[in-house]
Amino acid sequence: MAFECQESIEVCLVKNSIDSGEQQAGLSEFNSNFNHITSNFDAKSQLETETEHRESGVVCLLRNSIEEQAGLSHFSPDSDHNTLIHDSGKSQSEIEVGIQKPSPSNPKVNDTSGHYRRLITDLPSALISEILNCLDPKELGVVSCVSTVLNRLASEHSVWKDFYCERWGAPVVSGFSDEKSWRELFVEREFRSKTFRGRFSIDVLYGHTEAVRAVFLLASAKLIFTSGYDSIVRMWDMEEGLSIACSRPLGCTIRAVAADKKLLLVGGSDGFIHCWRAVEGLSCLFDLVGSQNLSTEFRIWEHEGPVTCLALDIKRIYSGSWDMTVRIWDRSSFKVVKVLRHTDWVWGLVPRDTTVASTSGSDVYVWDTDSGTLLTIISNAHVGNAYALARSHTGDFLFTGGEDGAIHMFEVMSDCMERNVLEVSTWSPHSGPVHSLAFEFPWLVSASADGRMSLIDVRKLLQTCKPSLGKNVSKVRHMDHKSVEPPQRMLHGFGCNLFSVDIGADRIVCGGEEGVVRIWNFSQALEAEQRARALRGIRLENRMRRRRLQIELTSKGSRTDQCSVAAKKNPINGDRSGVWHNKRGMSGRMKA
Repeated sequence: MAFECQESIEVCLVKNSIDSGEQQAGLSEFNSNFNHITSNFDAKSQLETETEHRESGVVCLLRNSIEEQAGLSHFSPDSDHNTLIHDSGKSQSEIEVGIQKPSPSNPKVNDTSGHYRRLITDLPSALISEILNCLDPKELGVVSCVSTVLNRLASEHSVWKDFYCERWGAPVVSGFSDEKSWRELFVEREFRSKTFRGRFSIDVLYGHTEAVRAVFLLASAKLIFTSGYDSIVRMWDMEEGLSIACSRPLGCTIRAVAADKKLLLVGGSDGFIHCWRAVEGLSCLFDLVGSQNLSTEFRIWEHEGPVTCLALDIKRIYSGSWDMTVRIWDRSSFKVVKVLRHTDWVWGLVPRDTTVASTSGSDVYVWDTDSGTLLTIISNAHVGNAYALARSHTGDFLFTGGEDGAIHMFEVMSDCMERNVLEVSTWSPHSGPVHSLAFEFPWLVSASADGRMSLIDVRKLLQTCKPSLGKNVSKVRHMDHKSVEPPQRMLHGFGCNLFSVDIGADRIVCGGEEGVVRIWNFSQALEAEQRARALRGIRLENRMRRRRLQIELTSKGSRTDQCSVAAKKNPINGDRSGVWHNKRGMSGRMKA
């Protein structure tokens, strides 16, 4: 299990709270070095004349000073769990070293410029905010345990919202961010992302009479939509695994499904896109079984071939087809506003912000959705067709799966108007074509014709660094392809030809040629780890209580005196002429 980081951090917290003297000494050194950095410029002039070189230097020295000199060597460098470290409860006076102002008794502090030693908290709040904005989640957690002031600044910083949205997008439950801080949301979601290494249960959903070609998991509404060769769209309850509703036969194979809380789309092999609008007041959102009402159920036509992929955002609809085009629709009018032409059949597409990535034949394209211009192309990404495509929420990373059974990871780097593409890693976990990919940070899941699914943790390949001053900074940790770890998990036991897969916070949904839908439920692992974490918290609290009592008794000296008197009366290696030793000797002689 990958949940050991939280316990190690809790233990470090106890150790830091006990060894306050060592921490004060370390912080004293940290303040001394940091004063040397900040003593050469005034706060006001710093904000006005700050340059890129100074900012990067301050950030670099801040990181090194905090990690090496602030007494935080207890934290494991191997921990990749980016959890915020809570303050140990010490007051500001107990942790921080005070400002040393010039005085006659301390002439070394005086200098010709009149500057004196300062803490990082003496800097303007705007400058501190900019420094914290350049740290990643792990570094921000380290900073938060230095003092109560930095803990408050780091915990309430708006960068936690950016961290969350970069990895998982906006929270799926509306108003949820108002109940919890963004830091708490980040820590909770990071914890949930580790459940895919734990135990799981499998729910098998029966209903389709032929192969399932498309599955879609709408986590915000806890619904699953599936369809395939039987031309029927089915809606399932994600929690219970029960069928809620099914549509009438649509007349052809359904190869693509996409949905949000307001619109459900399916793409048919006849070239149409069938749409359902959400019905207000309906718990399952869409009325699939009702009579065809043009206000809630309708079709749009534009493609001249089978529709193979669909996607939605707030303003647009994206559709790809074997007519070698990707069409961008206005969501309010359902009219085509852009046509992106390719050189081969379009197999997959994923939009992000103002760009959309697509696969056509063996190539991968990245387009600008506003102008319709081609930004970059990855030629011959696979040997054969590139069937599957997935993308990170920021759009910087592309994952492709192809007919050759390989999975590639690419980084798209922006440089003015150009896009440079770098291949990061390659996996070959399958013996057949990869038909579908889905990504939910940090897990990439693939479905293949060999009847297996692979789970790949890409966390070690990524570095969540924020760009500095508008310049693009590579977020990828470049590694030799031979040193890349294989998939962390392989799921077996299915028939051949898995066609579609999707992933949520703690579930994986897959459909294939068998005509059944399988749900891998990892919520049991989450519940087990939550119980284990609660027990670890209780044990930690008990250890802290015992340690405090021991310190109190030692400080009073009463217990020490009693123990010393007892030790003098009964020495362990002293005179052996006592009664007990005599009895032992007598029994030995009697036996002899």
